[in-house]
Amino acid sequence: MLKDLLYLGVGGALLAKEKVEEQLQKLVKKGRLSEEEVKKIVEEAKKRGEEEEKRAKEELKKLLKEIVAELDLATKKDIEKLCKK
Repeated sequence: MLKDLLYLGVGGALLAKEKVEEQLQKLVKKGRLSEEEVKKIVEEAKKRGEEEEKRAKEELKKLLKEIVAELDLATKKDIEKLCKK
């Protein structure tokens, strides 16, 4: 289920990216934006997307650690300790 949510998010982001780029190109054709302005907008959006992805991964890690702790599941460190014994 988690994998499906991740794919859904990625798919939605790609679709949104395509739509934004399409609309930006329409503005270029109408003379409201230059190609240089479009490049800047796309780069800024890419940068923000990467930052958001990093933040989302950190939040997901935190959430998964909380779930593992709440369910009292063995962690990798727990299993390594048992193997050493």
